[in-house]
Amino acid sequence: MEYLQNYLFKARRLKLALRDLRYRNFRLFFYGQGVSLIGTWMQTIAMSWLVFRLTGSGFLLGLVGFATQFPAFLMGPFAGVYVDRLNRLRMVIIMQALAMIQAFILAALTLTGAVKVWHIIALSVFLGIIYAFDIPARQAFFVDIIEKRDDLGNAIALNSFVFNGARLVGPSIAGIVIAIVGEGVCFLINGLSFLAVIIALLAMKIAQPEPNNKRARFLEELREGFGYSFGSVPIRSILIFLALVSFVGLPYIVLMPIFAKEVLRGGPQTLGFLIAASGIGALSAAVYLASRNSVDGLGGVIAIATAIFGIGLIGFSLSHLFLLSFIFLIFVGGGMMIYLVGSNIILQTIVEEDKRGRVMSLFTMAFMGMEPLGSLLAGSLTSVIGAPKTLMIGGAICILGSIMFARNLTTFKDTFPPLYDKMDLVPGAISEG
Repeated sequence: MEYLQNYLFKARRLKLALRDLRYRNFRLFFYGQGVSLIGTWMQTIAMSWLVFRLTGSGFLLGLVGFATQFPAFLMGPFAGVYVDRLNRLRMVIIMQALAMIQAFILAALTLTGAVKVWHIIALSVFLGIIYAFDIPARQAFFVDIIEKRDDLGNAIALNSFVFNGARLVGPSIAGIVIAIVGEGVCFLINGLSFLAVIIALLAMKIAQPEPNNKRARFLEELREGFGYSFGSVPIRSILIFLALVSFVGLPYIVLMPIFAKEVLRGGPQTLGFLIAASGIGALSAAVYLASRNSVDGLGGVIAIATAIFGIGLIGFSLSHLFLLSFIFLIFVGGGMMIYLVGSNIILQTIVEEDKRGRVMSLFTMAFMGMEPLGSLLAGSLTSVIGAPKTLMIGGAICILGSIMFARNLTTFKDTFPPLYDKMDLVPGAISEG
């Protein structure tokens, strides 16, 4: 009897976690993204390995990460205005097509042996510009492909699930492909994988209203987005916290080739497994977030997860054993996923619809725009004090940031009751977990 009860409980939790798959448009997006993101992760690993193979430079690894993501910092707020103005479905399709073209160009240069580091940097900048528009558009797009606002958090968590499922599969495949036929084939596979998500997007049936042409001037909308976001205590606190952790913590990703080759004495397969370990943790965290039925207490969970993220970084930086490093990266991936996706869920739940694109562009700016600055700093510090000490410092700052964020949670309580009444949200959406 007890076994049956446990089985039924797990079945209900699984049904709760997968509830948004009942929507046709979301199913199309979920499966199309699943295929495409495997290719994206293959390209990410292959690009890092190619740069390190060509140069052996930790600084250039950081520079490529900077080139890919810094455009989101510069262009994110402007992109957000367009996301609120234009048809989101069309924008996502166009951005995915441009990313496919970028992958094919990189594949052609690599397979012909003509690729140089400056090619990689230039194409990374191009991809970064695409991301500046694509990420806030895709995040805002979730509200168009589900039918109930209450399911928005589940859609975001399930998207993170498929993202990290691909993160688990893609790097492992990339390590094998690089060892057998080289990096160029990874770029080619990524280009082809975009067809899956583009076809899925074209198959969607969305009754999205045409953009309102009677809008304020561009700069007025830009200023309105900043005023709304930073005038709200919880939105401002989340964005600043995201920016801090992304600046000092997320650059661990660009340092992975150094740990794989110089610390653990491995090759591309080792790199693939290390990234996969982080993916296992992130995948588990995404399942946990998807199984939640409200945002109640999520603020406290984010603070704890960020502390775990920082501890994992410190442990990984001290490890010289592959198994121990693998275990620490599971905690790193899980902590990272909860603080990123949890923050996204809270923001998307409380934001006003006509400002969604602008707020999500600032979210993109905070996590993706600050990461390249951190990557550049981490690459420079690595050249001076080494990768392990660089990572250790970042982990310690993440822990301190989580403590400060946890202390600020109490200041949110007076801000949220009006939002609950206005949006029919669950009371205590950001309470101390």
